[in-house]
Amino acid sequence: MEESQLIEKLKEGDRAAFKTIVERWESMVYNTALGIVQSEEDAEDVAQEVFIQVYESIDSFKEQSKLSTWIYRIAVTKSLDAIRKKKRKKRNAFLQSLYGKDDELVHDPADFVHPGVKAENKEDAAMLFKAIDRLPENQKTAFILNRVEMLSYKDVSEIMEVSVNSVDALLQRAKKNLKKYLEDILD
Repeated sequence: MEESQLIEKLKEGDRAAFKTIVERWESMVYNTALGIVQSEEDAEDVAQEVFIQVYESIDSFKEQSKLSTWIYRIAVTKSLDAIRKKKRKKRNAFLQSLYGKDDELVHDPADFVHPGVKAENKEDAAMLFKAIDRLPENQKTAFILNRVEMLSYKDVSEIMEVSVNSVDALLQRAKKNLKKYLEDILD
């Protein structure tokens, strides 16, 4: 089914069209979320939220970009929201433990490895993803979309709603920061 037909059917509330959209883009959404949130459980939650929003917001889709670009945009936004929410919860838990209301200790998450990484590269990948997690949001998003999801600068620029030159600058800063972070980790 062509994209325009799929969009029209979804706008009419067609469940089969929604199922097709989920099947067509679920791995892209999950992998994008996983690269950003670095937790399989959180990535599953984000993916579910993404498709709920796609279903509920399809009427607002202006068709000025490809449907996949719009879905990527939602996935990135939901992933970044999930990180912010998790950080707030972590801060609150930490503050509670400081004041003795709860004896729960706050630990860093376990080393994360993307499932697409080969077994022999898992240790290096864990270090890389730890460093990626330290990047500012916009650099992290550009890096994940370009280097992990293998999207072109043009696609990344459409998803992030910035110019191709901005994507290039973000990626250059991300690489510079990653080099510094990895040197810190290795020292």
